[in-house]
Amino acid sequence: MSAAATHATSGLQVRDLTVTYPGRPPVEAVRGVSLEIARGEIVALLGPSGCGKSSLLSAVVGVAPPSAGEIRWDGEDLTRVPVHRRGFGMVFQDGQLFPHRTVAGNVAFGLEMARVPRAERDARVAGLLETVGLAGLGERAVSELSGGQRQRVALARSLAPSPRLLALDEPLSSLDADLRARLGEEVRQILRATGTTGLLVTHDAEEASAIADRVLRMADGRLV
Repeated sequence: MSAAATHATSGLQVRDLTVTYPGRPPVEAVRGVSLEIARGEIVALLGPSGCGKSSLLSAVVGVAPPSAGEIRWDGEDLTRVPVHRRGFGMVFQDGQLFPHRTVAGNVAFGLEMARVPRAERDARVAGLLETVGLAGLGERAVSELSGGQRQRVALARSLAPSPRLLALDEPLSSLDADLRARLGEEVRQILRATGTTGLLVTHDAEEASAIADRVLRMADGRLV
């Protein structure tokens, strides 16, 4: 039986999670959601805008505090643990690269913050650039890259600190259809090559199928 098919004793466990945003009346964006993601598995949350998928992702990484339920990794309760101590990474829709840094400088950012020694950092950056198909472009300005190349840099930067889980929030939606299809396959291969557990949010069924091992549909704040 594969790791994805077993009852997860390691990896991510979400139990009865609810996310409520203040207002009059309050908005319940996520309603009692439970899911498990085994180590090394890639899961997609699929649904239209406003269905709660991005709010669920935000709660998992620690950006949105849940109003009920719990989030665990390998059984450890992370529900109230700050973002920077969860050991999770995130790739955003627009990449959010640092325009004043080179390609290598962007990828190295998290390693610099963790005070990784220079030689080890350089080796890690070079290896990741090769993995994402950007070997030899380390000194290039990110402004000189195509949209697909910039998203690969964003992916490499998020993978550099070896996150336990990588959250991807509509990472390909700003790209044209042909590039989105091609890069979706590449993202899956990169996550596989690095052994990274992934949680993807998307409204595109083809993108979800191309990247993920499992696709979970959301509607009205719930898994359906």
